[in-house]
Amino acid sequence: MSAIVASDLDRTLIYSAAALGLAMPDAEAPRLLCVETYEHKPLSYMTETAAGLLAELAGTTTFVPATTRTRAQYGRIHLPGPAPEFAICANGGHLLVRGESDRDWQRTVAGRLASQCAPLDEIRAHLVRTADPAWLLKERVAEDLFAYLVVERPLLPDTWVKDLAGWADERGWTVSLQGRKIYAVPQPLTKSAAVAEVARRTGATEVLAAGDSLLDADLLLAADRGWRPGHGELADSGWHAPHVTALDERGVAAGEEIVRAFIRGAASPRRAD
Repeated sequence: MSAIVASDLDRTLIYSAAALGLAMPDAEAPRLLCVETYEHKPLSYMTETAAGLLAELAGTTTFVPATTRTRAQYGRIHLPGPAPEFAICANGGHLLVRGESDRDWQRTVAGRLASQCAPLDEIRAHLVRTADPAWLLKERVAEDLFAYLVVERPLLPDTWVKDLAGWADERGWTVSLQGRKIYAVPQPLTKSAAVAEVARRTGATEVLAAGDSLLDADLLLAADRGWRPGHGELADSGWHAPHVTALDERGVAAGEEIVRAFIRGAASPRRAD
């Protein structure tokens, strides 16, 4: 039985300095490996132990990074181990095969978005019109597929995100609040659909997955086994599923535990009923 290991990256496997969650005394903190730089400065980290385990995992399974990042943002990350044959960017909008976006998958995604949800321009216009300049820092479109805002989180009214989510849902879009970013993503644009395509191409019979945000829920639900850290949007909302393990670990320690769980899971596949 062959398995795919599909994992979200930010705040699941890799962590910014602000998200590390190093609650222990400084002298007891783990050694960290920088896996991403941005504008010539270190940005994202794993523990050295997690990095070694991920290299081991990627050398023995089909490891598939599954991120909401754009292709350019994903390209800044240098994970340990062999380069993944497959990677998912833009929340499933791009399926990279040996580093190149698959044209057939692009056409499939474009067809689904055109037929199943409101156009991006309508959503973006609503975001810009309703956001308050007092807390809005940036407004961006990613890969011409979805939109997001960067906000001053302490100034953001709680009701604004809730109201936006209701409005967007009626138009076939999902809203996710992650740190300082508010994402508006078409509901047909999912990591799980792209992972299913990788499974079809590789003949994999089991999917292991991990993620921390609402945009990872579909991936976790579609997986045979999954894990979520003790922090993040899913943990904060109490989200759970029978086959998804809710870890106690938070921050970069959760990332290390997730890689350990992947290795154990890949070594002991579930038997088909």
